[in-house]
Amino acid sequence: MSEKVLEAIAINKYFFDPVKFQVLSDITFSIEKGTFVSIVGKSGCGKSTLLYILSTMDTDYEGQLFIDNQSLYNKTNAELSQVRNEKIGFVFQFHYLIEEFNVLRNVMLPGMKLGKFSEQEIEHRAIRHLETLGIQDQALKHPNQLSGGQKQRVAIARALINDPLIIMGDEPTGNLDKKNSDLVFDIFKELCQEKKQTLLVVTHDPDFSQRTDRIIEMQDGKILV
Repeated sequence: MSEKVLEAIAINKYFFDPVKFQVLSDITFSIEKGTFVSIVGKSGCGKSTLLYILSTMDTDYEGQLFIDNQSLYNKTNAELSQVRNEKIGFVFQFHYLIEEFNVLRNVMLPGMKLGKFSEQEIEHRAIRHLETLGIQDQALKHPNQLSGGQKQRVAIARALINDPLIIMGDEPTGNLDKKNSDLVFDIFKELCQEKKQTLLVVTHDPDFSQRTDRIIEMQDGKILV
């Protein structure tokens, strides 16, 4: 029996500046454990707006959202923050690494925030993820000493530190050349196949999306496929 990691039911979203405008219309779909899903569509179709709702960072919408079969309706900001820290890993177009910290500390930060494991255990897990991604030799360097592809691999290691239920990506290869884009894709695919990691990625890159398990195509705030 398949295991639903995320489910959206009749999600509607409006902007009110300068007038009321509907940006998402009746978005309904679910994602099962261990699947690699991409969301595609032209700029302005609502992809990133939808991702912000699914990641619990935007709570101003109509409809229902479930993560790990838990309804997020009427949750407090503190409760939503806990869900984000525990259940969701994030990889963005811009890596958002903290320049003052070395690579190892950057990867450890979400684990320190969650407080589920000791600092020693978090450090051990961080090193293990860096080894998996082939950048353990960069652990004591600072972000400004890394290439763009290395920075994005650090961001992936950081997203994995709390063993998230789902990793969400917003154009994670948007700033990378073809070689590094392929590398990031291969890392995601391997996580999905070998670790049964669930991935949901917004992308403009057709080469990237065509190789995922499932494509959700959006147009004018609606799902086409």
